[in-house]
Amino acid sequence: MQKRIYNFSAGPAILPEEVLLEAQENLFSLPGVGMSILEISHRSKTFDKIIAETKEDLKSLLDISDNYEILFLQGGASLQFSMVPLNLMPPKNKADYILTGSWSKKALKEAKRVGTVNISASTEEEKFNRIPKQSELKLDPDASYVHFTSNNTIYGTEWHTEPEVGNVPLVCDASSDMLHKKINVNKYGLIYAGAQKNMGPSGVTLVIIRKDLLERSSDSLHTMLNYKIHAENNSMYNTPSTFGIYIIGLVAKWLKKNGGLEAMYKTNKEKAEILYNCIDGSNGYYKGHAQKDSRSLMNVTFNLATEELEKKLISEATVAGFDGVKGHRSVGGLRASIYNAFPKKGVEEFVKFMKEFQAKNG
Repeated sequence: MQKRIYNFSAGPAILPEEVLLEAQENLFSLPGVGMSILEISHRSKTFDKIIAETKEDLKSLLDISDNYEILFLQGGASLQFSMVPLNLMPPKNKADYILTGSWSKKALKEAKRVGTVNISASTEEEKFNRIPKQSELKLDPDASYVHFTSNNTIYGTEWHTEPEVGNVPLVCDASSDMLHKKINVNKYGLIYAGAQKNMGPSGVTLVIIRKDLLERSSDSLHTMLNYKIHAENNSMYNTPSTFGIYIIGLVAKWLKKNGGLEAMYKTNKEKAEILYNCIDGSNGYYKGHAQKDSRSLMNVTFNLATEELEKKLISEATVAGFDGVKGHRSVGGLRASIYNAFPKKGVEEFVKFMKEFQAKNG
């Protein structure tokens, strides 16, 4: 197949074409190395340079100060659901969790294995169609940390500003909107994100942790579950995902080349507006799941009047070159994931398809 289709998948997700082409060109042999990135030792000077440049580019994009450690771990965000409480919850053994979807519920489940968890707020009764307001949060000032999920892929909701949590460390699962805009990292104690939605391939997880919090990692923890060990070994206690880190590095350079995170955020807002305007202007034919003030810029979720119509749209969209628009199996409906690398032209063409579908099937 010569022509690439439009990939709306929620993850593993679309990557910048420039990045894919560069990786393809150099896959057989990295320039000046004579080996593939898939073959080089993680202990080599070549990889030392790759991981160092990747860290520096992430620091530059997000203005990460020197009092934070950048780690590249494995096990996905799902392993972080356990690592966060195991490392950060003691000695108080209590934490606050804000529930906004399936992933925050999974994080909560693992935290309960470690200590006492206070559900600070939840919108589950409303089918997770919105983000809780600040006034709804019931926070424990003595909690070890407050955990939230910044973007909810399944329900299409997103925090547009961080929750205010006082002096308690703020922990964020940013797997599905990391690098979509510039955030103030200094507001956070720890940020983690699986790469496969907006940064790179599956198999590597970015963790940004404030260095003073590393002191909470007990020596009694299993080695591979200990943040301090990974920090002391520059994410190379064991063999890391060398290819994944390499691709994150290329994505970071692509972002810098194209104006940084301010420019990326502007583009992301434009793309989302095009799609949401189509939904809102359809006279109820398309119904968005998320409340307007909680809508995600990354994952646009919506429904049609019947499941039969949804199946028909998915089938016809696939034929037309739009892949991955089926909603998550747990909620059904439709979902268009328009991460950083998804082109604006693709959103415009999908909107054209949606309008034509409505005209034929309305």
